[in-house]
Amino acid sequence: MIKRLTRHGNSLALVIEKSVLDLLKIDADTPLDISTDGKMLMIAPVRDKKRRKAFEAALRKTNQKYGRALKRLAD
Repeated sequence: MIKRLTRHGNSLALVIEKSVLDLLKIDADTPLDISTDGKMLMIAPVRDKKRRKAFEAALRKTNQKYGRALKRLAD
């Protein structure tokens, strides 16, 4: 699906069709996690705070232990 941003005051907005929102069980009150890797925008509903915290802790631990090696591999 290709989308274009829409002007919303001084900002830009991304309009998501109701069918997609229904599929993902997202409504106007659903908190969304918006992140980027510098090239891609990722939007996901926040579902489980405990699971998210565990994932972020594991990611930090992995980066502390293997961060330099992963950086060298990426270069």
